[in-house]
Amino acid sequence: MDSVCPAAVCLLEVCLLMFVTDYTMHLLDNVKKIHFIGCGGSGMYPLIQILSAKGYNISGSDVLDGSIIRSEREMGVKVSLGHAADNVIGVDLVVYSAAIAKDNVELNAAASYGIPTVERSVLLGYVSRLYKDSICVSGTHGKTTTTSMITTALELAGRDPSAVIGGKLPLIGGYGKAGKGDDIVIEACEFSETFLKLTPYMSVVLNIDNDHLDYYGSMGELKFAFKRFALMTHFMIFANADDKNTMDVMYTLDRRVRTFAIDNAADYRAVNVQEYKPGFFEFDLKEWDTKEMGHIRLAVPGRHNIYNALAMCAVCRSVGLTVEQCANAALNFKGAGRRFEVYGECNGAVVVDDYAHHPTEIRATLNTAKELGYNRVIAVHQPFTYSRTKMLFNDFVDVFKIPDITVITPIMGSREPNDPTITSAKLAAQIPNSVLVDSLEAAADWVKQNAREGDLVITLGCGDIYKASKMMVKKD
Repeated sequence: MDSVCPAAVCLLEVCLLMFVTDYTMHLLDNVKKIHFIGCGGSGMYPLIQILSAKGYNISGSDVLDGSIIRSEREMGVKVSLGHAADNVIGVDLVVYSAAIAKDNVELNAAASYGIPTVERSVLLGYVSRLYKDSICVSGTHGKTTTTSMITTALELAGRDPSAVIGGKLPLIGGYGKAGKGDDIVIEACEFSETFLKLTPYMSVVLNIDNDHLDYYGSMGELKFAFKRFALMTHFMIFANADDKNTMDVMYTLDRRVRTFAIDNAADYRAVNVQEYKPGFFEFDLKEWDTKEMGHIRLAVPGRHNIYNALAMCAVCRSVGLTVEQCANAALNFKGAGRRFEVYGECNGAVVVDDYAHHPTEIRATLNTAKELGYNRVIAVHQPFTYSRTKMLFNDFVDVFKIPDITVITPIMGSREPNDPTITSAKLAAQIPNSVLVDSLEAAADWVKQNAREGDLVITLGCGDIYKASKMMVKKD
């Protein structure tokens, strides 16, 4: 097990708390007008909703129109298409996302005008401290679903929460919500240590897996980041007792921790787990302090969603919801955007899209797909980043033995330069029953020519592979 120095952790904790207090406590003092560069992004939208509801004058800019920008305009946000120096004249603060280039004309203009600028994650950290109960959901896998489940439970219970989610939640009409209650539910992403900007009242650690090692360098450093995140929690940490990496971190903490599990002893445990129809599960919720058990039935497929539901139950029971209210949320939660999302049909085959991009996530999604009783499962995968594809190459090869056919598209490099030592062709060459295509259009065309009634086609990846699903179901 990777080890860390407890003294160093304590010192770092103090430094982080000082940073939070000194740097962001007064972030919006004397601020009335806020401009968002890249306001059409899903991560910006909830912040715009929340700050607009709190009375700030919001403007924004982006290069392309879209549904998020249309929603923002309906809220009264002044949105400019295209970036220009004039867009920041007269504003008090400029917010930008990690996707915005450092030489962006609006960032340069803000600097020349003496306007403060702040990265989105820092502003999100500030927003997390505006609420009495900030619930921050972390973990390599399952964050969006669990954040959505908790938001659903609080919303249906009448607590009117605010939310910042990485996927669309139909119940609240998008990626976030500006509620009037004391709760805010935040998806806490570990990439680039973004979640260390947050100050949770309650936090969830679903799991810790070998992702983003291009940034962290080792599992030890990744676990150390989760430890720092947990140390920022003011009241309670909820942790998956079935996940070894998570518990390696929890055992070193001097914090209040409650656990959830299926297999191991835990404060919240799923017992009498049953598959009530192919791929869909129900269980009895057993709590540490009572002999009574509530019954939870999931409306989303996959055994992995039991853990997400357990986390939801643990958090919601701790803020005062009844078991019946938790069960109602589980029964009424039909999924979040790009999480086993059904797009339609192609030649009678059902077409589904899923955000899974790490082998562990892909395995859970494909195992769920295989349990649903379709004649064939056809996976269409867009590898994301050269570093992840290279680092987890053998894991990708192994997991794509699950579907009957795997279609591999070109690697989406995203933030990384091209690496000629790793290609989709090399990956496809090692995967049985694989098909190599040179574009998303070619992937959609292959499915249109080969899918048939009784098949399940599932696009997989965190890039723009969902566009292929849209092409598949589009009527010619």
